Amino acid sequence: MEAYTLINGVTIPKIGFGTWQIPEGSEAYQSVSYALEVGYTHIDTAQIYGNEVSVGKAIADSNLKRQDIFLTTKIWNDKHSYELAKASMDESLKKLGVDYLDLVLIHWPNPKPLRANEAWKKANAETWRAMEEYYEAGKIRAIGVSNFMQHHLEALFETARIKPMVNQILLAPGCPQDDLVSFCRQHDILPEAYSPLGTGSIFSNETAKEIAANYGKSVAQIALRWSLQKGFLPLPKSVTPKNILSNLAIFDFDLTDEDMARLDRITGGKVQSNPDERDF
Repeated sequence: MEAYTLINGVTIPKIGFGTWQIPEGSEAYQSVSYALEVGYTHIDTAQIYGNEVSVGKAIADSNLKRQDIFLTTKIWNDKHSYELAKASMDESLKKLGVDYLDLVLIHWPNPKPLRANEAWKKANAETWRAMEEYYEAGKIRAIGVSNFMQHHLEALFETARIKPMVNQILLAPGCPQDDLVSFCRQHDILPEAYSPLGTGSIFSNETAKEIAANYGKSVAQIALRWSLQKGFLPLPKSVTPKNILSNLAIFDFDLTDEDMARLDRITGGKVQSNPDERDF
């Protein structure tokens, strides 16, 4: 598996297996087990997904060594304080059955209860301080954020001793988020692409289907290749073995500049929601 290198020197596989909306139990266990079996070494979960126990069990039961797997989880909105964040990370370590995490993210920058008087700024600073401590103690190999727009990042920079290494945002054909991505790159923050298939909207797009046919590839493979050529790290999710496997077959071709631009411009797909307006 090809890898990116984060600003702190930690390597992270260029494609990850996403587990959003895969329920705890046999479905999460089996899909993660199969993903590890066919070549994924990067698993992305989150506390709010509710599947950390099954993800951890699949990792433990795999034939891979712990150090050969890159494991990410995220701190949910009701854990935004110094003490709550520490307890949250401890809980994830326990549920996942591991003694360290490769990457921990703040899942959303400003939960609704913290928007009054910009209380989210202090809450994120406290949460980040706890993450920095766990990072320096070796319990986490990298720290980052998710769904952070530029103003959220700038607010965090005011107090952070260690800058985020990753920002996981919605990146898909038709939603390249050029300005935010440029800002992240200026600060050596790797853009991770959640919902890189636009939560399925890409499959009905005629331009994407035409481009895929021209390359003899699936629409999903074209979308994921677009992410890689943008320098993003896509996190496709599937519970179908055929799709889990085919989503890895994206390293043997290149999209032309023209086709990349056409995919940039497609319309009608999923776009990044505004964190400042989310109802949670």
